[in-house]
Amino acid sequence: MHRVLLGFSGGMDSTTAVGYLRDMGYEVVALTIDTLLSPEAIAKASRIAEELGVEWHLYEGKERFRCTIVDYFCREYAKGRTPAPCTRCNTHIKWQILSEVADEMGIEHIATGHYFNIVRRDDRNYVAKGIDPNKDQSYYLWGLSQEVLARAITPMGNIIKSDVRERFSDKSESMGICFLEGRPYAEFLELQGVEMAEGDIVLEDGTPCGRHNGIARYTIGQKRGSGLTDGRRVVDIDSEHNRLIVGDAKSLLKYKLYISDCNIVNVNELLTADDITIKIRGIGRNPELPVQITALDEGYLVTTQDAAYAPAKGQPLVFYRDNLVIGGGIVVHIE
Repeated sequence: MHRVLLGFSGGMDSTTAVGYLRDMGYEVVALTIDTLLSPEAIAKASRIAEELGVEWHLYEGKERFRCTIVDYFCREYAKGRTPAPCTRCNTHIKWQILSEVADEMGIEHIATGHYFNIVRRDDRNYVAKGIDPNKDQSYYLWGLSQEVLARAITPMGNIIKSDVRERFSDKSESMGICFLEGRPYAEFLELQGVEMAEGDIVLEDGTPCGRHNGIARYTIGQKRGSGLTDGRRVVDIDSEHNRLIVGDAKSLLKYKLYISDCNIVNVNELLTADDITIKIRGIGRNPELPVQITALDEGYLVTTQDAAYAPAKGQPLVFYRDNLVIGGGIVVHIE
């Protein structure tokens, strides 16, 4: 029987994944990665693994997680950008550590409780949407390497989340950014020592119209908060001069996005296919029409036919072709 190393929190999804992997004929070994987890969360994962009768291991990843994810989160907000720590964590922490530990243990396959699929086409591996449109997590996995995808198994890709939830008496599950532990992100940033210096709020023509209490407290599209009045929204963040630029909603409609730090499955496909669409956030308004993609020295220019609403620097932009993730990158400039 082949073994598979499963990322395991003891929650609904990873617990359910154990059963499906067994049904597929695998012997499951569970790995809980300690990314600033509470002692109670670790104890829960250990207890449930024991109840399921699976071998369980704990990986001490606090410092690695702090340096790779938490510090990045704080740096990005201090620069007036909108980071996506979950996509970075999946690429550089969860799946990377699973691969490393699997190698150490002599285990070929790795898995998690994520709701997505993998399609292998023309010797390449594509992240693909899960069948549950309300739970599909393919957007957050655009950064996974070919090497990771080649050994990954997706037990939850064809599962409907509501069916999973019905089997559990405790239906609670983690939501949002895990390390915030339910705190407002601005409060967390202050605890981490991110400077919250006051500065000007200006109209798009540069006319001062108020004061803000730290650019890290604001995101593109925001219309509530200290200093924001008259229904104006944050349309840009000038970190160099510590200014918020505000305007009306139409100023949030953007048609040109520049991305870098890309992971592309097939560059030729990306540049020649005429049916590629994009997502710039997991939920909310995204362009629905195909986009035009131009290669640059560092990254790509993405020109949309259908306006992107309130994109922000630092967010991932993910390319889709039907149900397949063609690749993605980080937004660095917007026009």
